[in-house]
Amino acid sequence: MARRPRSSVPDSDPRRVSQRTTPGLLEARPLALDDRALPQVHARASVFRPFLYKKMVDRVEGNPHPGDLVGVHDREGQLAGHGLYNPRSEIPVRMLDFGPIPPGESFWQARLEQAVALRRDVLRLDEVTDACRMIHAEGDGLTGLVVDRYGDVLSAEVFSLGIYQRIDELLARLGALCGTKHTRVRVDDQVHGQEGFLADERDSPECPAQVTVSEFGTKFKVRFASGHKTGFFCDQRDNRKRLAEFCKDKSVLDLCCYTGGFSVQAARLGQAASVTGVDLDEDALEVARENARLNKAQVRFVHADAFTYMRDLARNAAQFDVVVLDPPKLIRSRIEQEVGAKKYFDMNRLALPLVKPGGILLSCSCSGLMPEAEFVSTIASAARQCGPVGPEDASGRVRRGSRPVQFLARSGAAADHPVASNCPESEYLKAVWMRVG
Repeated sequence: MARRPRSSVPDSDPRRVSQRTTPGLLEARPLALDDRALPQVHARASVFRPFLYKKMVDRVEGNPHPGDLVGVHDREGQLAGHGLYNPRSEIPVRMLDFGPIPPGESFWQARLEQAVALRRDVLRLDEVTDACRMIHAEGDGLTGLVVDRYGDVLSAEVFSLGIYQRIDELLARLGALCGTKHTRVRVDDQVHGQEGFLADERDSPECPAQVTVSEFGTKFKVRFASGHKTGFFCDQRDNRKRLAEFCKDKSVLDLCCYTGGFSVQAARLGQAASVTGVDLDEDALEVARENARLNKAQVRFVHADAFTYMRDLARNAAQFDVVVLDPPKLIRSRIEQEVGAKKYFDMNRLALPLVKPGGILLSCSCSGLMPEAEFVSTIASAARQCGPVGPEDASGRVRRGSRPVQFLARSGAAADHPVASNCPESEYLKAVWMRVG
């Protein structure tokens, strides 16, 4: 694969230099097993989840190197399964399986085939799109790996050193199953703090800088250089289609519209009377405008901060039949929970008055650290304080009015983002559908 630097961490940074001077740290490893005895990790507790944290490790035998496959024993000394070892990580062992046989080539091949069969045979996504998630980390039994397909390109995001060392062969096998031609590999710089390694973005030879994909007949451009994560948000596919069902002959406001997924589908599939998309990312809006032109969809895109724009609309008493609020992740770590929750509250408090009486609000959160119940409670609190400001009460406090809200439904990521029963915390996307009185 040709290497193309794309990182906020410069090449001269000591963190990046250390990766290149650590012998063999980023070198490719085969999926096949060799004849050496596996190192063993002994846990302090039962082992049934995909993550074995540092505090759960009792002792390590056999001097494993970063990225090695290891056997894992529970607190009773019984072999619980196998995982990838990384002493640099807060998660020293990422479990691959929970059986007695060490994972070799057949294991990896079977996991890939099962993932492809889910999308192709069960969900039948080939009939509606050529953009979908092919590997969803723990949900597909391949912790530390996310792979999206965009036409002929497999775009991977890696969160595990052991997976990174094996990524080339994994993508080659997955590409053979999918019939794709190109690959991309990305490791977010934040992974350094979690896994202790950095790596440049890599593209296979002749990998295109952008592709055009189709979703329910609507075309979208995916521009990799400026795209978030793997390039596009496949998780909202079904929610975009569902929203379109509310939009016929309606006015639509799409806040934090990114590259126009909800906006363009509201205009094309939903046949909305008018659509306004708002985002602060100029590069994303450029792609959004291209997507609208590509589908001959009439959408007005506005470059603005969502908070400021909502306040301006409120001052002008503007309202819409349908409002979408889909901000980027506002809680990235536990130390951001309080501040992030306040932002969700403020955004919903500002968005609710922009919905016409009887209109629809779709409010989303992609912060996995905010439970669904807390997100719904936050919206309910915002609804109680989003109405016109009332006079001061006897204590001098300003009273705020409320808007009655009916919660119609809750949804999440599309089914190509499965959640494993032993890793429920990986369910991150929350979409709350409301009728606002």
